[in-house]
Amino acid sequence: MLLETVSAMRDLPRLHEITTVMIRHGFGDVMRRLGVITLLERAGQVLHLSHAEEKHTVLETPQRIRLAFEELGPTFVKLSQLLATRVDVFPPEWIAEFEKLQDSAPPVPFDKLLPAIEKALGRSPFELFRELQTEPCGSASIAQVHRATLLDGTEVVLKIRRPDIRPKIEADLRLLKHIAALIESEIPEARRYQPTQIVNEFGRSLLRELDLALEGRTQERFRENFATDSGIVIPRIYWEWTSHQLNVQQYVSGIAGNDMDAIETAGLDRKLLAQRGADAVLKMILIDGHFHADPHPGNVFYLSGNRLALLDFGMVGKLSDQRRNQIVNLLVALAQHDEQGMLEVLLEWTEDGEIDEARLYRDVSELASDYESRALKDIRLGDLLGEVTAIMRAHSIILPSDLTLLFKALITLEGLGLKLDPDFHITDRIEPFLKRVIRQRYHPATLLKRGHRGLHDVFSLLSGLPRDAARLLKEARRGRLKIDLDIKRLDHFGHQIDHSTNRLTIGILTAALIIGSSIVMTVQGGPTIFGLPLFGLLGFMIAFINSVWIVLSIWRADKE
Repeated sequence: MLLETVSAMRDLPRLHEITTVMIRHGFGDVMRRLGVITLLERAGQVLHLSHAEEKHTVLETPQRIRLAFEELGPTFVKLSQLLATRVDVFPPEWIAEFEKLQDSAPPVPFDKLLPAIEKALGRSPFELFRELQTEPCGSASIAQVHRATLLDGTEVVLKIRRPDIRPKIEADLRLLKHIAALIESEIPEARRYQPTQIVNEFGRSLLRELDLALEGRTQERFRENFATDSGIVIPRIYWEWTSHQLNVQQYVSGIAGNDMDAIETAGLDRKLLAQRGADAVLKMILIDGHFHADPHPGNVFYLSGNRLALLDFGMVGKLSDQRRNQIVNLLVALAQHDEQGMLEVLLEWTEDGEIDEARLYRDVSELASDYESRALKDIRLGDLLGEVTAIMRAHSIILPSDLTLLFKALITLEGLGLKLDPDFHITDRIEPFLKRVIRQRYHPATLLKRGHRGLHDVFSLLSGLPRDAARLLKEARRGRLKIDLDIKRLDHFGHQIDHSTNRLTIGILTAALIIGSSIVMTVQGGPTIFGLPLFGLLGFMIAFINSVWIVLSIWRADKE
């Protein structure tokens, strides 16, 4: 608790800044509802605001959020990039605003970067590089890029992390986690957006992006995956000078992804470029399981020979075998207009949420019927994914984080392909990959491997049974064995037990009456009726009535 208090006091100035910006952009009621304003006032942080500062409140809510994030700096710009991938949570107008925030920042003077470079290299960079440009060729929120030349004449770029960026980001992440928790507790209508989960996911991604050596290892993996593809260029990493703060890699000179005039002037084949770009990303997704999650024009260069260079591997996605199989199943179901297949995949993505399956099936069926008359090549994947995610939002189905990156990458890829070739259809490029994956899925070697894995799991389970049983018995002897039962409609179940117990009790009493009455009938003396002992006859009559009640009760229960 003390550490949390110290952390809160240390972050108060930044919290004051965030609150001021949010109020200025018309979110004062939200901050007041969260209790942030009261906290700041108690801490002696005075909020000086005028009516003139609230001029942005006339704008739509998504626009105001975007402007506030832009003013709050690098962490919030990066957060907007993550939110732009959450097509399952936010409607298109929100996504469009988040996408407007570009990851750029004013450059840091080179003399302020120099101490960090010298620490990373162990000596002055001017001793290792023949030339080193002090003016950056690119500047973003986490790092900026400088061109250089090695002693052997090789051209490289130095990606240098901004000084003191990590403490600032960590402070922002601490505050964002507190704010997300407050939102979930104080604003029930916002819980469906899972703010805590989004912030945790964002924090993991952003801290990984701060590690430039990790980005280098990721880039090398992609370079190995495309080692045999001459149409795709991925810059080489120079590991002897790469560290957490510095990434030295091969310099690639080409045409920027959005410069269509330069592509025409260079005589490049735009259709072929679109096809190669799509094939590269689809290979990453469906074959390799690792994909570039942000293939926008700024991260793609076009080279001579109709080659593509992929840059900036700070944001990447990873797909497990199970996830890739789900994606293939969904794409096949879409192609075959199989609403049941689509529904099964969507239900697998719901995790523990409660879903109205009948309503979801109806919506999926309507979607499938809308696309039933269209050939696969005529389907715009971006439009289709937009409709799928609209259905998911309507049913509060939250996509797993790896799939949000995937959907965003596919939509960005299709947009880039359409810029190159207006007749581009990414679905034309998907079909061969689907056939390849399905053939591989049912290849004898794959089936044998899957069977071997299944047998291994079975034998592991059987061999572990004695150990697990022994552990269970030990826990039972120690009195620490706990059994949790989750029985739906427990009241109904208890009612049935009560009825069964009553019938059993009446049955035992009836049997006792029959036995007792039989004994009484054999004893001479006492009052009689029709020549028979009165008490014995009464016992038999009561036993008969009980028997009829038991039979009727059982019949009624069976009928219900």
